[in-house]
Amino acid sequence: MNQDDRIKEELAALLERDVVSPAEDFQDPGQEWRRLFSELYGTFFLVLVAAGAGMVGQAFPETISRTSAVVAPGLMVMAIILFMGKVSGAHLNPAVSFAFALRGDFPWKRVPGYIVVQLAGAVLACLFLSQVVDVSATYGSNFPAAGFSDGAAFWMGVVLTFGLLSVILGTASGAQNVGTIGALAVGSYIALAGLWGSPISGASMNPARTFGPDLVGGDFSAYWVYVAGPLVGATIAVGAAFLLRGTGGGRTGSTAAQGDIRTEVDHPTAD
Repeated sequence: MNQDDRIKEELAALLERDVVSPAEDFQDPGQEWRRLFSELYGTFFLVLVAAGAGMVGQAFPETISRTSAVVAPGLMVMAIILFMGKVSGAHLNPAVSFAFALRGDFPWKRVPGYIVVQLAGAVLACLFLSQVVDVSATYGSNFPAAGFSDGAAFWMGVVLTFGLLSVILGTASGAQNVGTIGALAVGSYIALAGLWGSPISGASMNPARTFGPDLVGGDFSAYWVYVAGPLVGATIAVGAAFLLRGTGGGRTGSTAAQGDIRTEVDHPTAD
């Protein structure tokens, strides 16, 4: 064996030892609590910012502009994806978990657990805000604009979520995976959608983000809009992703959806 072949074998051995398969890692039941905590943790901070803008703005009038209120959640999502996306996939949104499962990148049996902790994180954020800011959580929720029907807000939610999930599924696919730069794309889209779409519907795109303030504030009068709209939009996005790239997101799509906890890395010792 020549020196080049020996080097190639040594490199292959290093890669085999140092890389933990995301699929195998995701099947480890001992890691599930980390993933669920990650989703609760991340959704808590997302809703803290998203609902907090409206609630703090009510407590301190003219301090938070609409632009600030819609850009802040985008920046928060970007930060969350970067700091814990590798743990749980940083779904933070039942519509995202639903779309990843529908595309085949995420097992359906894990979806209920993710949704429960996402809703719980949203509720905890609004309970915290209602105690600290001392205004009703309804000021942090989403409702159709005055003069606009629930149907108009529903269709706005469908279109905005269709765009959001198209960005998420596209940047988390084997055909076009852009790694951590995907956080920039997702966060930017959330801010952009809010800048033009929020006057009509609030641009939630996330059933958990609206559930928290609705539950704590005790007003579910238009909640169906913020469940049905994102789910329909997510379904359409999965169909569009199939037309663009075919079935599933490949190995990188599954890695993005499931996370990739590296808990045990064996380093080779010198001979």
